[in-house]
Amino acid sequence: MKPTNYHLFDFLDFDLDLSKNESLWKACAPSSVEEKDGDIHITVPFQKQILSNDMAADTTAPRENHTLILRQYGPKITRVFMGFEELDMSDESEMLILTERVKKMPLKSVLKDGEWIISTADGITRAVINMREPLLDRWSTLLPDPQETIDLRLYPDGKREIKLAAYDHFSPPRYDALPIAYCKMDSGNERATLSFECTHDECFGGTGERFAKMDLSGRTFFLKNQDGQGVNNVRTYKNIPFYVSSRLYGTFYHTTSHCKLSLAGHSTRSVQFMSYQPLIDAFLIGGDSFEEIIRGYRDLTGYPSMPPLWSFGIWMSRMTYFSADEVNGICDRLREEHYPCDVIHMDTGWFRTDWLCEWKFNEERFPDPEGFIHSLKDRGFRVSLWQLPYVAKDAAQIDEAVANDYIAPITKIQESEGSNFSALDYAGTIDFTYPAATEWYKGLLKNLLDMGVACIKTDFGENIHMDAMYKGMSPELLNNLYALLYQKAAYEITKDVTGDGIVWARAAWAGCQRYPLHWGGDSCSSWDGLAGSLKGGLHFGLSGFAFWSHDVPGFHTLPNFMNSVVSDDVYLRWTQFGVFSSHMRYHGTNKREPWHYPTIAQSVKKWWKLRYALIPYILQESRKATESGSTIVQAMIFHNADDPTCYHIDDQYYFGDSFLVAPVMNSENRRDIYLPEGEWVDFFTAEKVTGGRWLKNKDVTMENMPVYVRPGSIIPFYPEPVDCTDDMDLSKTINLTIDDSFRGIWNEKLFN
Repeated sequence: MKPTNYHLFDFLDFDLDLSKNESLWKACAPSSVEEKDGDIHITVPFQKQILSNDMAADTTAPRENHTLILRQYGPKITRVFMGFEELDMSDESEMLILTERVKKMPLKSVLKDGEWIISTADGITRAVINMREPLLDRWSTLLPDPQETIDLRLYPDGKREIKLAAYDHFSPPRYDALPIAYCKMDSGNERATLSFECTHDECFGGTGERFAKMDLSGRTFFLKNQDGQGVNNVRTYKNIPFYVSSRLYGTFYHTTSHCKLSLAGHSTRSVQFMSYQPLIDAFLIGGDSFEEIIRGYRDLTGYPSMPPLWSFGIWMSRMTYFSADEVNGICDRLREEHYPCDVIHMDTGWFRTDWLCEWKFNEERFPDPEGFIHSLKDRGFRVSLWQLPYVAKDAAQIDEAVANDYIAPITKIQESEGSNFSALDYAGTIDFTYPAATEWYKGLLKNLLDMGVACIKTDFGENIHMDAMYKGMSPELLNNLYALLYQKAAYEITKDVTGDGIVWARAAWAGCQRYPLHWGGDSCSSWDGLAGSLKGGLHFGLSGFAFWSHDVPGFHTLPNFMNSVVSDDVYLRWTQFGVFSSHMRYHGTNKREPWHYPTIAQSVKKWWKLRYALIPYILQESRKATESGSTIVQAMIFHNADDPTCYHIDDQYYFGDSFLVAPVMNSENRRDIYLPEGEWVDFFTAEKVTGGRWLKNKDVTMENMPVYVRPGSIIPFYPEPVDCTDDMDLSKTINLTIDDSFRGIWNEKLFN
């Protein structure tokens, strides 16, 4: 972005030289308010603006009228819709799966004292349109009067006021934000913007897997899925057009287009949204807690399904295993040395050529794939396989894919703006907008699942070929949605064949939470990689996702991407973080098996045993997450919305509702820990601590981790050692009570 000192032009991406045939149209005061089929239809005139940095009405152009629609869903969700170029409001899209809780509540309107009062039949006000002239004490004619505008206040739950940013400007020509506006290019509507007022102390979270501080205020994000290439930058694999506010409301922007979201960034008094589609479609969700707001979002876009029991065990992987013999050797050693493990994942090396995705096993290195998979299953190992949604120019399926348009025809040779894999090395992107292509892809996976494969790693999907012709929509609208269509297809065929609803996915858009689970991408095996991963997971949880994981102990190394050695302390501390995560997979560019780290190997095994002991608790919290707005990895604000400190903590979290976890992220073995109000018990030492304060520079030995529980907590716990979840008889689960008899988890019989 080139700064202009004209904030509106910065945000709306106008040509700075004003040389293009584009124009800005600004909303004026409504001309009529009508009730239609339980909705409120507001006729809004738009005034063209003179093409200049200083805004002024172009009175030579007639006003254009568009209809703003308000709809109420249940007691806490208000929808704001304005479609340009004949785009209509619909409750049907790939993103929306409305639950029974989302029932349309008819709205009525009445004009009273210069205001349109819009309410539901229960008498609760849902919106107010102010038609009064602003109060003036006129003494100067130095500046012209401001242009008329729409002045609309919304109350989605009847309590919280969310106001369009009607008067966000310094002087009449100098606007930071506009309540509603659209932009034209060559006479066609091209993009639209919507802005809400925010308060000086308002904090924000969500927007996807955001590798940023806990409070996103002051930031502007481009919501375009792309290969994040790590977890310490502004790029991200998972953009979700949904945020939550410390004022206890959330907003879901129902679109698949590339868009821009400024959370008090361009203007400290406005939340600004711009879609690269001539459409405004926003669901505002009120609630008394973040759990309630996220539940409202899931009521719109779908709830996570429950992953299978075995998925909560340890996954072992690296990039990559190249033969059945290599995999068997690793699995044999895991069992011989009693490292509990449930999944062996084969990454890029099970094909004819490494990275050449053909959905077929190399016949020389895997001579009997079905027998190989079943022998692993007999030993308690499920097999997970890597693949991606691009067909290589040398793949066995390329002729079939091209001949049948299973991959979208490319219109020109392009350069890559993301990963080389998506745009250069691969000939095309599977077109999931085309039902025949989706069924073809499902058939490729079915062949593998029929052999006994348990899970497909749906890698990539953030970038598609943009210079290609997709049958169902333009690439500009498909790029973000692609992750949803891709993961849905893999999830559905896996569920159909195996009975287990699961994928292992990297990209995401709104609705992808329905198809667990997702992991955090290519983090560095370093302290900043660990910290960046957790930041991403916290915002991802606030974006509606219940199940999220990360590569233990990070994906790549430094300074050599593939070949540097992971330090023992990073490996062990990341292992601890993995134990207290939704799922736990070891993966990376080099050796990840614990015996390659002999100094800490026995400690790692102990932590793995703890992971399996906690599976009954994880199952309990997971079931809760599939039925509510809860998540497994929870930001501190999830339980402490009234504690200002928690809006700025991004290196601690709740693990389910019972555990407060503070991973150690340094080689000094110490950290600051914030404990909210109340009493706490150290899960490892049984030390009792009073909260409402910081524990500064607390020493934490490598054998322990800062994990706290409330006195009186009851933790479902599996008391026996196992090699895998197949060995578990969950009827043996006990309840571990955190009372005066509790002496710390390492003193339990299981670990002695």
